[in-house]
Amino acid sequence: MSTQESGLKDTGIQISEATVTDFFALLKPRVMALAVFTAFVGLMVAPGMTNPIIAVIAIGAIAVGAGAAGALNMWYDADIDALMSRTSKRPVPSGRVTPGEALGFGLVLSVLSVLTLGVLVGWLAASLLAFTIFFYVVIYTMWLKRSTPQNIVIGGAAGALPPVIGWAAATGAVGIESFVLFLIIFLWTPPHFWALALFKIGDYAAAGIPMMPNVAGQASTRKQIFVYSLILTPIGVLPWAFGFASGFYGIVSAALGAGFIWHAWKLLVDKSGGEGREMKRAKALFAYSIFYLFAIFAVLLADTIAMRAVMSAGN
Repeated sequence: MSTQESGLKDTGIQISEATVTDFFALLKPRVMALAVFTAFVGLMVAPGMTNPIIAVIAIGAIAVGAGAAGALNMWYDADIDALMSRTSKRPVPSGRVTPGEALGFGLVLSVLSVLTLGVLVGWLAASLLAFTIFFYVVIYTMWLKRSTPQNIVIGGAAGALPPVIGWAAATGAVGIESFVLFLIIFLWTPPHFWALALFKIGDYAAAGIPMMPNVAGQASTRKQIFVYSLILTPIGVLPWAFGFASGFYGIVSAALGAGFIWHAWKLLVDKSGGEGREMKRAKALFAYSIFYLFAIFAVLLADTIAMRAVMSAGN
């Protein structure tokens, strides 16, 4: 430690020992990646975005906003994160980042992302981003998460909004098509997180979080997962039904939905191997759900690019 650092410590001034990697971890990069990708697809599928620089700014601002929400979530949830094996090594509960640093970091990034999107892209998209951050941090994290087993059902709206923000950034409006994209993610969220909650039921019990398996029981949760998979599959085909995707997308999305139903059905009925087998089924569904969402949006993106290429060639 340098003489200057020693002098600062002697005066009672605390020096942060957090690294860049620690602050990056605060952004929840895996969750941020999903938000950024779906926002990018929403922006690309929407008509009207012609300036690539504006598109890059929009996606960058949405990425920063998503990361800001993650940082604020980690600040508030540090107490329960410390009790769960899945989250105990996060920067705040592990002591690598102080709560004050996480709070300040999240607030600064929130303001920066919203202002950047508003000034350089459009205030409708910025307003939606601000609402998403507020909903995730205040409505979901501070209220729903600790108070009701419907936390993920209602709170899933925050994670479903990025493609709507991307659409608004491209068009300056919110159309029925963006609502369809919202609905896909919104209905995907409960079975995705309930599958996680099934094999992390002990963690949620230790932290006192009323996830569906802890409140309604595992059998009821498996039934609800299966019902959601039945609803999600036709919703996933709606971009074709509403005319902003081709029949190719419709076929692939239906096949992906059938895979989701199959995994949910096996989780519901396969009891042959006892509890260990059920946990493997839950993990398999959780992994497939991630693949499903990325795949269905990737196919929609590829389908849009292909259709525009064909139309351009025809002209």
